[in-house]
Amino acid sequence: MLTRTILIIDDDSTLRELLTDYLKQAGYRVVAAGDGQRGLNLALSEHPDLVILDLMMPGMDGWEVCRSLRYESAIPIIMLTAKSEELDKLRGFRLGVDDFVTKPFSFAEIVARVGAVIARANQHASPSHYVRSDDLVIDFDQHRVTATGQVIDLTPTEYRLLEALARQSHRTISSEQLLLDIWGPTYTGDTEQIKHFIWTLRKKIEKDPGDPKHLITERGFGYRFE
Repeated sequence: MLTRTILIIDDDSTLRELLTDYLKQAGYRVVAAGDGQRGLNLALSEHPDLVILDLMMPGMDGWEVCRSLRYESAIPIIMLTAKSEELDKLRGFRLGVDDFVTKPFSFAEIVARVGAVIARANQHASPSHYVRSDDLVIDFDQHRVTATGQVIDLTPTEYRLLEALARQSHRTISSEQLLLDIWGPTYTGDTEQIKHFIWTLRKKIEKDPGDPKHLITERGFGYRFE
């Protein structure tokens, strides 16, 4: 069985060591960092299956680490926080955090959440060549979209947006993350651009754009492909 690698980024050395021991006992390989920059370096070199990320760290805090990680990958992130305010969770989900655990917590809870998030990420991972939803087929190799066998004419931007959502089907992706994925970190536009292209896509791929079945809006969070 493939051993999953977990990256812990937390400046609390005691917590880091205890969590490392507990995860190893659960069968995971663990790498750990005591600051954000070291954590980012490990994420790029170790390619972990999941990151456990502390929110409140000196220097580069969890928000900045999360934002930088999302520039590079869609790796699942569980954020540790001493806060439980709804606004913090909303901000985290918009940045691409998969789950939150509020301190203090039990180590058994962390292990359970790690397993659940990894299983969910694997379950929702799209096939490498195409994805099918009802009569809609997105062929990643040919960069082609068909419905009931008929090719749908999409612009390059429409296709890139649809592919970005379809490759992580059933997972809500924030508008901010989609802007990064489609236009890159130097783009200065706002999220209204995403809203515009979602609407043009719906008119082309949905039977009823006003009642979409494929491109779903999660208000306040982002969009997902079903």
